[in-house]
Amino acid sequence: MSEKVVLHYFNGRGKMESVRWLLAAAGVQFEEVFLTQKEQYEKLLNDGALMFQQVPLVEIDGMQLVQSKAILNYIAGKYNLYGKDLKERAMIDMYSEGISDLMDLLIMYPFTPAENKPKQLSNIEQKAKDRFLPVFEKGLANSQFLVGKQLSRADVHLLEVTLMLQEKLPTILSSFPKIQAFQEKMKALPTVSKFLQPGSARKPPPDEAYVKTVKEVLSHLFK
Repeated sequence: MSEKVVLHYFNGRGKMESVRWLLAAAGVQFEEVFLTQKEQYEKLLNDGALMFQQVPLVEIDGMQLVQSKAILNYIAGKYNLYGKDLKERAMIDMYSEGISDLMDLLIMYPFTPAENKPKQLSNIEQKAKDRFLPVFEKGLANSQFLVGKQLSRADVHLLEVTLMLQEKLPTILSSFPKIQAFQEKMKALPTVSKFLQPGSARKPPPDEAYVKTVKEVLSHLFK
């Protein structure tokens, strides 16, 4: 296997976008292989690359990593984005898992039938305002980072998910000034700023073409 970091996924956000964000924040270059046909997915299966028959798949350090949490944990640990000790890591995990729960709602939104989208968006807004955003606002009350005194994966994930929320609900952070200030500080980090520029590996909001490709390649999941 090559020394390069190679991501195998669709040309869209989904479960891989948080991996792209974390690698970019760490200043790590990577290559991407986009799945566009079912045959590509089947070849990965036949080659034994997908332990649980799922993507994302990340080739890194001679390993074929699957399962989003395992991938993100490895990258965070390798690039010093996982706190200074076990207690900080536990806090980072708690925040990251909460962010992941919110992220999953946004990831699945494009696959929601059109007639159900208004209700689903309202559900996302309500949960974000009531369950998730107040936690992060409190966590940032006395610090520029969610955990400890240095950047962690939790901070990177929080910027990603709040930007995604604003795409659908532009005013959702109006009553969360700490998160707004946090966003601006995060955007000013050189590696993050670079990732937010046009032409980076950051993917746009999912469109119908992305949804169609995912459903075709993973047709067994949409029967």
